Amino acid sequence: MTTAADGAGRHSRSFTRRTFLGELTAAALTTVAAPAAAKTGRSRGVRALAFDGFTAFDARPIAGLTERLFPGKGRELFATWRTRQFEYTWLRIVTHRYADFWTVTEEALVFAANAAGVELGDEPRRRLMDGYLQLTAYPDVKPALAALKEAGVRLAFLTNLTPRMLDAAIDSGGLHGLFEHRLSTDAIKSYKPDPRAYQLGVAAFGLANDQIGFVAAGGWDAAGAKSFGYPTFWVNRSGQPVEELGVRPDGIGSDLNDLVSFVRSRR
Repeated sequence: MTTAADGAGRHSRSFTRRTFLGELTAAALTTVAAPAAAKTGRSRGVRALAFDGFTAFDARPIAGLTERLFPGKGRELFATWRTRQFEYTWLRIVTHRYADFWTVTEEALVFAANAAGVELGDEPRRRLMDGYLQLTAYPDVKPALAALKEAGVRLAFLTNLTPRMLDAAIDSGGLHGLFEHRLSTDAIKSYKPDPRAYQLGVAAFGLANDQIGFVAAGGWDAAGAKSFGYPTFWVNRSGQPVEELGVRPDGIGSDLNDLVSFVRSRR
């Protein structure tokens, strides 16, 4: 999600992005992506799309619940929670200490509560975690996905969400029947931007990486996918700046309607 770094201090933000993400995107260029890109040559057009989950699923209701449970502290708590949620995945990649995204999310919540100086309690903890099993879709998602499918574009989720979290979000978001593949990085016991995570899309679709567009919710994920060799579109719903990681997405828009236009230009 584009707000993953919101709430972090200047030093923390620089360290996690420059050290962790810079190393991982460099690894993508030298291990998996470079040979694949060399084989494909000139782009033959986008035939399939792999979506990060948070391009479609809206976590803002969880932010609202956090503020209701902890008035005056909820905004700070949620920002720290989201920051640590993704930073913990990056740390677990580089330290080779995998835990699934449900566990990482709960660990980040506990940290955020401690940082905000609030008593989390079992019931608030349960309600906040259950928010990730009740995610709804942004209003633009279903019409855009329908337009893409009608145009013959194959669709998949490629997300850090666990299979249980992803299935629950598809249910609560009303997105049944739209996606050919539901790919979770739990299958490789790692996270994006590990290049093995992006390789899941290539294996599932059976296409070259330059024929699969990756749709990112976070700038860091867009950088990782672009480094891997995917044509990359960043759904930048909160208007964040492009990450300074040496690569830029091929397209940027505020919602999935902009993605439809991008894909049409690539076909």
